[in-house]
Amino acid sequence: MHFTSAQRLDDGTLEREFTLGETPGTLWTPESAAPAPLILMAHNNGLPKAAARLVARARHTAAYGYAVASIDAPGCGDRPRSAADEQVRANLRRAMQAGEPADDIFESFIGPLVEKAVPEWRSTLDALLALPEIGGPVGYSGWTAVGIRLAAVEPRIAAAGFFAGGYVPRAQREEARQITVPLLLLLQWDDEGNPRQRALDLFDAFGSKEKTLHANMGGHTGTPWFELEDGERFFDRHLK
Repeated sequence: MHFTSAQRLDDGTLEREFTLGETPGTLWTPESAAPAPLILMAHNNGLPKAAARLVARARHTAAYGYAVASIDAPGCGDRPRSAADEQVRANLRRAMQAGEPADDIFESFIGPLVEKAVPEWRSTLDALLALPEIGGPVGYSGWTAVGIRLAAVEPRIAAAGFFAGGYVPRAQREEARQITVPLLLLLQWDDEGNPRQRALDLFDAFGSKEKTLHANMGGHTGTPWFELEDGERFFDRHLK
């Protein structure tokens, strides 16, 4: 892991950019002498780690005493995109603008993205836990499709908070039955891009004995800010 920049924010949080092989990432660590528990934070469907909503969540979470890390998935953020990736994205935009069914296009895009992203998250986790300022346990927050696969294969994930607003491939819907860690699922009741019943079925499929569903009125980007604070209380119960 190679750190490429560092800045101390107004609240004392240290924000550092890093690279790990071809994977770019950002690490936020609180101003504390003790090793901090770690939360891996991913934006739904591979949006960049620099997305304003993700950065705001990460900074707020770090201020609560957590180390927070995010990476750009393959083909996302500043990472190069293949011609095939660009074609799938164009097909997806066209279908959604026309109001046509897009599940098959999502499946062809998100499924391979999960397969590529999870090994990079695991390598990043290895490198992060080797840093003296980061301890355990480890939580995951954000992109549901990647989070399901990561929690299914990575025993170091102790708790997970998922956002139901992103497309979840069929393979991960089946893998949800393998998830046994405590989880919190956030659902926007009127999400125009995510059928409500599909999210409810996914919640029902999770194998966790402790699982909580928070549903709020509003569309895709309308998640209330207080859910961030509720999420941090959820992680406090399981990571501290």
